[in-house]
Amino acid sequence: MLGSRSSRSSRSSRGSGRPGRARGLVSALAVFGALAAGTTVQAATAPAAAAATPHRILFDNSKAETAGNADWIIGTSQPDPLGQDSTPSAETDWTGAISAWGVALQKTGNYQLKTLPSGNSITYGTGAALDLQNFDTFVLPEPNVLLSAAEKTAVMKFVQNGGGLFLVSDHTGADRNNDGYDAVEVINDLMSNNSVDSTDPFGFVVDTLSVSTDNPRAISDTANPVLNGSFGKVTGSIIRSGTTVTLKPADNPAVKGLVYRTGYSGNTGAFFATSTFGSGRVAVWGDSSPIDDGTGQSGNTLYDGWNDTAGTNAALALNATEWLSGSTGGGGGTCTAAQLVANPGFESGAASWSATSGVITTGSGEAARTGSYKAWLDGYGSAHTDTLSQSVTIPSGCTSATFSFHLHIDTAETTTSTAYDTLKVQVLSSSGTVLSTLATYSNLNAASGYTQRSFNLGAYAGQSVTLKFTGTEGSQLQTSFVVDDTALQVS
Repeated sequence: MLGSRSSRSSRSSRGSGRPGRARGLVSALAVFGALAAGTTVQAATAPAAAAATPHRILFDNSKAETAGNADWIIGTSQPDPLGQDSTPSAETDWTGAISAWGVALQKTGNYQLKTLPSGNSITYGTGAALDLQNFDTFVLPEPNVLLSAAEKTAVMKFVQNGGGLFLVSDHTGADRNNDGYDAVEVINDLMSNNSVDSTDPFGFVVDTLSVSTDNPRAISDTANPVLNGSFGKVTGSIIRSGTTVTLKPADNPAVKGLVYRTGYSGNTGAFFATSTFGSGRVAVWGDSSPIDDGTGQSGNTLYDGWNDTAGTNAALALNATEWLSGSTGGGGGTCTAAQLVANPGFESGAASWSATSGVITTGSGEAARTGSYKAWLDGYGSAHTDTLSQSVTIPSGCTSATFSFHLHIDTAETTTSTAYDTLKVQVLSSSGTVLSTLATYSNLNAASGYTQRSFNLGAYAGQSVTLKFTGTEGSQLQTSFVVDDTALQVS
């Protein structure tokens, strides 16, 4: 227990390699500012490249999306909606309750749209024309049939390898084809019963709820590309018989609620949320009413939620599609593969880093992994806190962003059960708010040599964030947290 520490007669402090370090803050971010604004991150020819290669979106119609009163298709001409009208100008030029969504994308000239017709299977890597490998984003608009084992593997592999997945649910009990499964169950089954990762891979679960009416509001986040995309600013949405999702950031720290049911925040009551998985991105919406444009095939009972002034549903759907497809500016965003951390191995001293005085050092008490410098947090054997941070901007067109570093931990602690000294690795917003705690290490993780740690930061594409290490040491017995060879690889 902590109380027993004060009675120890043997106190181990840091060796002579780093004697008497003064506390203070060394700040040198100017060098990184030039890097973040430079052309090594963003390709100068991005708009031309986007025009030459439209973002490819596949809308599903293989899971009873038109059963009952539903009509969740962008057009009756399938797989190619252009067969009905090759130059649509109004949403009624294509027939379907979500034709407004499709026509709005088509009119930008930056999207190529297809539908997976009824009777087809979802595949990945088969070489077929409608195989997910040929698309950037896959939209599942209120699926009413369970995906097969092979289909779930295909979807999960697609996202894991960089695809965008747009999930639209509805209220529990909306089993439109009476097969025993509604969209809530279909989506939850995809996430919890697949061969790729069934351990809450996206960090959310769809709630078994039927919320009759509400006007959920968007969070305040001016840097978020979904809430502030090229299709407009999102202020909120609508629920007209729908559900919400529960967030589980402990399972996936990238999950983020963007729009919340009235009276809810944090991990409960999220009506629209985003996340990442592998190199890909995920969005989930709790109701199909917001994407319904009120027109479609005859015999269906539809509702014009797309134009409902109680929400900004069109902007939310279109911005999210843009984000899922790895684009910005109406499809004009690109990503040049790059390593974004400036002075990643500390060989230029404190340049581009903010750190407690003495953290970035060549001191002989701990060895660098490569070169001469490393970042050495704590190790005093007395109550102490060290920090190390750098701000980076992740281009919005990058679907993959992997933050990594090598960490060595040694300690004089002998306990095998109590974390007396800790190192937190966090992502902060530009205003200093903690967006995610990626990991917490302690004296219990001590080991010889360095171990590489990696985290997916794809959820922060389009944002400026701060990568921060905070080492906190107790009153006795040193623990040293030594960081070297950092990187933020984007592509």
